[in-house]
Amino acid sequence: MIAPPYDEWFPDAAIDGTYGYDLEGLLAVAPVPAPPGFADTWRRRRRETAAVAGEPALTPLGRRGAHDVFEVAFRTADGLRLRGWFGMPAAGPARVGVIHSHGYGGRDAPDFSRVPADAAVIFPVARGLGALNLGVGAPPTSERHVLHGIDDPETYAIGRCAVDLWTAGDVLVELAGDLPLYVVGESFGGGIGALALPWDDRVIGATLIVPSFGQYDIRLQVPCAGSGEPLRRYVAVHPEAREVLRLFDASTAATFARVPVRVEAALWDASVPAPGQFAVANAVAHAEGAGTGARLEREVLPAGHAEYPGMLRVVAAAARATRTHIAASLESAAAAA
Repeated sequence: MIAPPYDEWFPDAAIDGTYGYDLEGLLAVAPVPAPPGFADTWRRRRRETAAVAGEPALTPLGRRGAHDVFEVAFRTADGLRLRGWFGMPAAGPARVGVIHSHGYGGRDAPDFSRVPADAAVIFPVARGLGALNLGVGAPPTSERHVLHGIDDPETYAIGRCAVDLWTAGDVLVELAGDLPLYVVGESFGGGIGALALPWDDRVIGATLIVPSFGQYDIRLQVPCAGSGEPLRRYVAVHPEAREVLRLFDASTAATFARVPVRVEAALWDASVPAPGQFAVANAVAHAEGAGTGARLEREVLPAGHAEYPGMLRVVAAAARATRTHIAASLESAAAAA
């Protein structure tokens, strides 16, 4: 694969978004091995979350495309009341439920481009972030959010946001029926999606788009323009925080994947370093090789978190690919049942 002309695309970039890696090097980036108790900790959290009722409340917002749309409010496992959006197919019953997370910019409105017409979908907005949950349970800026609660694994915001995805799935099932679930997440949402998906038996597949929080051994060594930079600076002063982060590495979690996972990883990204993204994809490949039931579909993007020539075509094709991946994941789950 010939690398795009990044000097022409991003002539004013303060950071080389390749970080010195070519595709061959990125495909060789290993996930971070799981520390003792990693899986047991996440399984315990899933059990605890499942025991808490989400108590959803819906406010109708009308029809958008193939879906009837609502604002949804629900209770989290630690007692917050968060809001998001919920959609039901207007033409008939749903055959799959999609949990669709977002990047660190929050979400201003639901985006159905990756959602099939026959899917129920919940768009949870992460605690603390806009537009619906600004400052609720966590600070509203990525610089502060990524550090919130880092002194304790039980209170760290990134972990709490991953747990909130399970609650969102519980709410979707309560509202739409006992459906298989599929996770979609981009950047921040891709990272917490990777953390959450191995521990929920209802999840039959996922799409992780330029996922964050992967490969902290590399992430903490390199500067970036995203949330990793305040984290890197913090850990340089508070090295004990590295031990907390071992429980929140998306590449580690992805080694426990048991379902088909599509990872869209970028060759160039100054906000979420490319080796971290590829570590998540490589972790799924590792799980596939171990015979866990995981199956990797990797798409190599020219760049992430930046505009580049032809980007709209790439984004549209990726949305179609996710919808196809959802259908294939449903078929795989049915065949394995």
